[in-house]
Amino acid sequence: MIKRIFVVTLILIAGGSVEAFADRGKNPVFSNNPIAAEVDGEPIYLDDLKHVRIQEALNQLHEMHTRALKEKILDKLVEKHPDLISGQAPKVTEAEIKKFYDSNPGIKELGSLNKVSPEIRDYLEKSFRQVHVEQQYQNAVQKGWAKVYLKPPNDFHLVAGVGTAMLWAEEKTPSTRRVFVLEYSDFQCPFCKRVQSTLQNLRTKYSNEVQFGYRHFPLPFHKEAEVLAQAVECARDQNKFWELQELFYNNISNSANENEIMKLVKFAGVEDIPAFKLCLQNGKYEQRVQKDIQDGVSLGIQGTPTFILGAYDPQSKTVSGKMFSGAVSEEKFTDVIEKFLASTRTEAKLNQ
Repeated sequence: MIKRIFVVTLILIAGGSVEAFADRGKNPVFSNNPIAAEVDGEPIYLDDLKHVRIQEALNQLHEMHTRALKEKILDKLVEKHPDLISGQAPKVTEAEIKKFYDSNPGIKELGSLNKVSPEIRDYLEKSFRQVHVEQQYQNAVQKGWAKVYLKPPNDFHLVAGVGTAMLWAEEKTPSTRRVFVLEYSDFQCPFCKRVQSTLQNLRTKYSNEVQFGYRHFPLPFHKEAEVLAQAVECARDQNKFWELQELFYNNISNSANENEIMKLVKFAGVEDIPAFKLCLQNGKYEQRVQKDIQDGVSLGIQGTPTFILGAYDPQSKTVSGKMFSGAVSEEKFTDVIEKFLASTRTEAKLNQ
């Protein structure tokens, strides 16, 4: 991570995005998207080099710059505006430590209150200081003592192909669902399992407005994950993909064997068992699963579950939007879905 941030810092400085040809004492000129190179007179901009991991590094770097900038501003203002400092950050009390300990069950698993008290105190002191610094900083900006030119990196919309993803809702022509949640998942990933109930709630909530798709990204250290991925594709031949997918997440063990898989296959309602076995034994969908993995890697996916959520173009079968990783909360999903729905509704009105 340090190496990644260091490289990005060099890119920013070399590209002139921090300060470009600015004289001291004059308003600085900033660009979040400087020209990185020219080829036959055609510019290549910094944003042209982006992929999702570069964007993540840029966002992390911006957060570091922002924290450092706030501290720097306050340091410079202390002498000229002593009234800015309205006391130090509040002290952490024993009562607050106990309250934090009692209200966070996960902390209790680490030991007794006496054992974890120093760590809690350190965490709360840092939190109190951050709040205190933020209040002072906002006060300085509101009173005009500081003008801030630092801007976050330009937004980055990932464009991902749907490929052979299994779709939750049957597509109509033209498609009425213009927002898409594309999932890359692994059947032996605990976070993938945890997020499935959230996705079920979202499918019910947005049944007429949002399309959901599933692609495979079995991780190499999950030994049976690739076989399970191929198995649901074989079940797809008999229109039982989602039934088996749900059973795998809810019931499959970390050391799934053929007997366990076949038991769930029958329970899912797959009727032609010989055809299913032939499909799986012959590796009919091995290349499909590998293509999912390759496409995921090219998007910058490193772990599961990963979601690409954004506007759906049914003609090109692509999703243009944002990437999220991990067991994303329903609230976060809903917030982003609503933003994309609002955008597509506005676009539809303009095209009427």
